[in-house]
Order: sequence, then structure tokens, then C-alpha cells
Amino acid sequence: MKIAVAVINKNENAEISSQAGRAPYYLIFDEKGELLEAISNPFAVGGGGAGFAVAKMLADKDVNIVIAGAIGANMASALDERGIKYYEKQGFAKEIVREILNGVD
Repeated sequence: MKIAVAVINKNENAEISSQAGRAPYYLIFDEKGELLEAISNPFAVGGGGAGFAVAKMLADKDVNIVIAGAIGANMASALDERGIKYYEKQGFAKEIVREILNGVD
């Protein structure tokens, strides 16, 4: 299982970004809550369609769950199409991942 968290910087304790599609970074954690990868979001700035593009980018990385402060309708639809669960949460990345994992287990 891989969990992607939209964050404002690349630290595993970073604050969760309020926007999923325009988040500056994504942190990808494994099923144990360990940080696997920190990636810059190439769709954080620019025209429309960020939600669709980010959903595809995360699906290509085999992500199962996405966490962000807010997930727009277009991104939610794109995640649903790919069978990716998502949660709207506020707080800090590693802490929220642990909460989700405790709920999943």
C-alpha cells in the first residue's frame, strides 16, 4: 500500500496542503508509515486540469490513498475512476498517515 500526502514542503512532518491539485509537493509513504519518496508537483502552477494530471501521476506511482486538505470535484472523479481512495484532512503528514493506517488495519 502507498499513501500520497499533499504537503507544503518535502519534510515528512510537513503541514498538509489545503489544495490537492496545486500542492507544491507530495510525500509517498508505505503501509508502515515510512516515507518512501518526496516529489515536486509539476502541476502546482499553470492552467486548468491539475487535478486530473495529479491523479494520473499518483496512479502511475501505484498510490492507493491520497490525503489533502481539500480535493476538488475533478480530482475526486479522476481518483474514483482509478480506484484510489482519498481523504480530506488537516494536520501534519506523518501524523495523519499513522491515523489512516490505524483505521485501515
